[in-house]
Amino acid sequence: MSRSVVLAGTERCPGCRIPPRWCICGGLPPVSCPLQVDLLMHPREQWRPTSTGKLIERVIPGSRIHLHTRGVPPVHGDIVVPNRELWILHPRGEPIPTAGPGETPIDPSRIQVLLLDGSWRESGDMLRGVESWGRTVRLGLTGPSRYALREQQGDGRHSTIEALLGLLGELGLKDVETQLRLHFELHVYVTLRTRGRKELAEAYLAESPIRDAVPELLERLHQRRPNPAPPKPRADGELDAPSN
Repeated sequence: MSRSVVLAGTERCPGCRIPPRWCICGGLPPVSCPLQVDLLMHPREQWRPTSTGKLIERVIPGSRIHLHTRGVPPVHGDIVVPNRELWILHPRGEPIPTAGPGETPIDPSRIQVLLLDGSWRESGDMLRGVESWGRTVRLGLTGPSRYALREQQGDGRHSTIEALLGLLGELGLKDVETQLRLHFELHVYVTLRTRGRKELAEAYLAESPIRDAVPELLERLHQRRPNPAPPKPRADGELDAPSN
């Protein structure tokens, strides 16, 4: 097995949280979404480079993260946006509402979605603090997850961003779904490469829309870049900065 290139203490981009060699900030444009997207995030997720909640915050302008503190109820006024209907995504919810014949279609610009970002058990704990605030809804996601960075617990269980992608699809926001999926799959592919999982990354890329959608970006990312020269010791024992 290839040795991971991401070691403890490795420098990371403050934006995408990927080592600078593979930084993808600016690789794709931001995603304009009519939904108000908020995340209630378990504290452990905020430091994980693989967090898809942090990815959502980075690529969808106006999206917000609210950290969940165990034993401290979330504050309604800090999360809920006036004049929008709150949908809380969780498998225990009701099916996504749909407009019947002759009814006005659902207007995404009137919806706020709250994603519970944590493990399955953590999400259940977080739901109890907010489920009275709005409508808890579930998605009909099926098949394997494309989130190849963590082991999902059972078929049909998907990452936070995949839940949002499913919702976008069900609301007919196909263009937004397509753009966000490119960000998601690029994040997964590049993270696999930084871990030294080249064979797995190439197998992932073969089935990914990013292969055909952004070939120039992938070519730039694949170009080798010289590592900075190590500092040279001076006679007094100090270190000189490397020359450019």
